[in-house]
Amino acid sequence: MAIGGEALEFIEKEFYDLTIGIATLDVLYDGCRWAEGPVWFGDGNFLVWSDIPNNRMLRWVPELGVTSFRMPSNYINGNTRDRQGRLISCSHGARAVLRTEWDGTVTTLVDRFEGRRLNSPNDVVVKSDGTIWFTDPPYGILSDYEGYKAEPEQAGCFVYRFDQSDGSLRVVADDLAKPNGLAFSPDERHLYISDTGQSHDPDWPAQIRIYDVDGAGLSKSRVFTIVDSGLPDGFRLDTSGNVWTSAGLGVNVYNPSGALLGRIRTGAKTSNVVFGGPRRNRLFITCSQYVMATYVAATGLQVP
Repeated sequence: MAIGGEALEFIEKEFYDLTIGIATLDVLYDGCRWAEGPVWFGDGNFLVWSDIPNNRMLRWVPELGVTSFRMPSNYINGNTRDRQGRLISCSHGARAVLRTEWDGTVTTLVDRFEGRRLNSPNDVVVKSDGTIWFTDPPYGILSDYEGYKAEPEQAGCFVYRFDQSDGSLRVVADDLAKPNGLAFSPDERHLYISDTGQSHDPDWPAQIRIYDVDGAGLSKSRVFTIVDSGLPDGFRLDTSGNVWTSAGLGVNVYNPSGALLGRIRTGAKTSNVVFGGPRRNRLFITCSQYVMATYVAATGLQVP
């Protein structure tokens, strides 16, 4: 499947400097029910992602292909790595944020707030100070497809900050209908959070909001952008602060001011992205049953 021409849509000239017209859009795997949560292991040179409804995680290694990483996975969705390189995952099944230790054992970091179970942690990022920030919409408890159907115990769908050093958990944002993907700006002065409330309310804006990081919390919530197609599910930033986000049948790219620069058309409902490869210039894309990849002219933010 070739990029260029039909697959790349240029809206602003800046997009030419971020993409490679002769690169191809490669299908690495075809066989998921809903691929999500891609995370790149630079030290191992491999990609891991979640196939939520199939209750498994898969691994792709260059030249070797795809193998099972974890099955059952307890319906893991979003993944990242902490500053020690350990895998941090959001489990719909456990309704918890989990950490995979170096010996392979899985530790539950947090599964309750104020004594009540979380909804179904969805996506997660780790700040340079080691704190874990994650979103908690109800998708994993709405049915038995991506978790276990259950009644919510929390008063809403919140964004949390978990401090591994003292075990404290606090709400940092409560103004989103269904908070989903999230990522820090390169200087960590801002946190971007997507809101996919439109999945169950057609009148809700398909938006990414931006917040100022204020110590251990957030302030000054405002709209960063409203996507023009589909929902902004998961996303990542490059080193220049551009936002690469899932949006309907492709990936939209926005500059730090929120202007749409262009898009990569995947032809499938797209869920998330991550930068990887030895130079962090390969964009891995999860979309419905596929995992795709293409080389770009941008460099993704460093991931442990």
